Formats: sequence, structure tokens, C-alpha cells
Amino acid sequence: MAKKPDRQLIVALDIGTSKVVALVGEIGLDNSVEIIGLGSHPSRGLKRGVVVNIESTVQSIQRAVEEAELMSGCEIRSVYAGIAGSHVRSLNSHGVVAIRDREVQSADVEHVIDAARAVAIPADQKILHVLPQEFIIDGQEGIRDPVGMAGVRLEAKVHIVTGADSAAQNIEKCIQRCGLAVDDIVLEQLASSYAVLTDDEKDLGVCIVDIGGGTTDIAVFLQGAIRHTAVIPIAGDQVTNDIAVSMRTPTQNAEEIKIRYACALSKLARANETIEVPSVGDRPARNLARHTLAEVVEPRYEELFGLIREELRRSGFEDVIAAGIVLTGGSSKMEGAIELAEEVFHVPVRLGMPTGVRGLTDSTNNPIYATGVGLLLYARDHAGANHRSGSSLGASARSTLDRMKNWFQGNF
Repeated sequence: MAKKPDRQLIVALDIGTSKVVALVGEIGLDNSVEIIGLGSHPSRGLKRGVVVNIESTVQSIQRAVEEAELMSGCEIRSVYAGIAGSHVRSLNSHGVVAIRDREVQSADVEHVIDAARAVAIPADQKILHVLPQEFIIDGQEGIRDPVGMAGVRLEAKVHIVTGADSAAQNIEKCIQRCGLAVDDIVLEQLASSYAVLTDDEKDLGVCIVDIGGGTTDIAVFLQGAIRHTAVIPIAGDQVTNDIAVSMRTPTQNAEEIKIRYACALSKLARANETIEVPSVGDRPARNLARHTLAEVVEPRYEELFGLIREELRRSGFEDVIAAGIVLTGGSSKMEGAIELAEEVFHVPVRLGMPTGVRGLTDSTNNPIYATGVGLLLYARDHAGANHRSGSSLGASARSTLDRMKNWFQGNF
């Protein structure tokens, strides 16, 4: 199966605070993506989206990749990885160039984007993405693809995303120590948008909110282009911590209680429902009302949605998201989260499920996999710019000896 040289395979690696997910996708002749392998493993070495323990992160990546390799029957050689964390910054920029032959060529588009990216950024930051919003030819606005159009002056409005150089290097280092190459590092909420947003929503104006374990990632789209990105360092882990502290139960048990019983809107929890809460040490477990749990969780979600609203207000895009808000990510699945968000934002809110792929959809039809599925779709659309991904798996499989040699070089 892995020996067919004509197969175009891509791999997504979502290195999250709570889990590492590896997805193997095959690009069909009709440009569709079929997921043929899935691996997931709890993440131990990240805090709020940033690597804090390389050894633990490497182990988590290896387990997830091995699982995906077994399921797909292929050998993974390179990956598209996601990046998040409060070190991520963004700004909008503008560039202008003269059109050489009075007709826009691809080279002119490259030059104007280069002109737009020539902005001063801090020395410890690196540019992750330069995302075109629109092009302007001789004052004519709203052009999405200027190639072939006539004119004298070409302008570009772009959205620039930067991240801490050290954070990106640490992610690359962890992946390379597993004997893998990095095709690209992609902003996680940008990746998620490929999987959960529709073109109509992006045109009308929409905000995607990806609530993970360590960070909440925000991106605003308008007129088909990304306008604003931000990261809030509050997410599911803080909710787990609140439950552990207020109910005096170990963190591991608090996580299980959150997943099984928690509710983000206390009025949805019936008064007669009770849950068993394990105690710390040798103390016996206690029975508590589910309503009490909801009263612990609701203020944290309310605080998070309040911070998102403040971010939207500060960015100036609060009034342009006519299509509302799309919640995705593992912590968005909680009962009552959609209803609470509608109360806070006063706009339509929906849960974003990953779409646009075939294959293991029973498993991946879950907000937890929004970033992973989005990375595959991003890789499909950008694979032409990076041909390494076309043979990212063992179509011409490298021997196990090479893999072991790389691993030893990376670790010793």
C-alpha cells in the first residue's frame, strides 16, 4: 500500500496542550482529502501552547505518529505542524509597487507582498504568515486575484502573523528529534478555519474561536480574508483547575468530571442531579449536586467569553461579524457553552465541526480534530509551494535504519 509512488499523501501534526494528534491524508485525483490514518496521545510537555519540556513532547509526538503509521500502513517522513500560544502577534500592513509591463504578472504580486511584509518586528519574533486580504489596481479596490489585469500601480493589503522565534524552533526541534521533517508551521486558528468555516461566513464576517486545553485562539474573517488574529491564555485547563481546587479532587479526576458532567450554564443543570467526586488521599468520595459543578464552571466560561468580546471590541471588528461566532476545539463541546456565548455576544453562535474530508469521518467529526483536519486542508492547498509534502510518506519509503540513525543523532 505504501509502495505506490503515485500516491500524494500529507500529514498534519496538531501539537496541543492536552493532546498530540497526527492525521494522514491522501489527496485524490479530484483534489479531495481522504483521512487514512489517525493517531492521538496525551500531551505532557506543553503549557499554554508552548513547549516547556522537550523530552515529554518528543515522546507524545512519537506515540501519536506511530499510531497514525500503523493505521495508514505508511511511513511518515514530514509533517505540517500547528503553532499557538500567547507569543503570537498580528498586524495589518500595506504595500505598493509599480506594475512593470502594464499587466499584472505573478512576479508583481510577489513584489507587492514583499513590500507589504517589510515592517519592523521585534528581534525575538519571526513572521509565520503573510496573508493577502485584497489587492488594489489604480485605486480599484476589492480585487482578490490581480494576475492578468491591466494597470500601472498595484497595492496589497495583507495580514501578518508573527510568533516567538524560540517557540517555533522548539516545535521544530521536537519534530526533528522524532526523525521527521517540518513542511510548514501553521497558525492553529488559521488551520481550524479551513475545516469549520464556510465561504459564505468568511464573506459576511465571522469570528472563529478555537478553545483548546491551554489557549483560546481567535481569528476574524471579513470579505473572504482574515482580518485579525489573537490568542487568549485561558482555556480548558483553567476550568479543570477550578474544579480540582473548589471540589478538592485530584486534577486527573477533575478532568474526567469536567468531560462527563460539567455544564457552562448553571440553569441547564437540574437540581436533583448528583455526581460522585473522588477525594484527595484516602478520604472517601463525596456526592455533590451537578448544579454546584455548573456554578464553578460558568464564571470561568463567562470570563473567557468576556475577554474574547473585549478583544473583538479592541480590534474594531465587533460590529462586522454578521455571521456570528463559530466555537470549535475540545473545550467548546461542553453543554451550555453555545447558549452562554449567545447571551454574552448577542450574535448567532454555532459549534464548528470539521468538514471537507472523507475517510475516518466517524472519528474526526469532532471539534477536537478541527485543527488537525484544517492542517490537512491547508497542506492540500499549499502543497504546490512545498513539494516535499508530496512524498511526505513512505511512498519511496526510507529504510528503518535511516529513521533510527536520525533519531539517535537527534537524541544523543
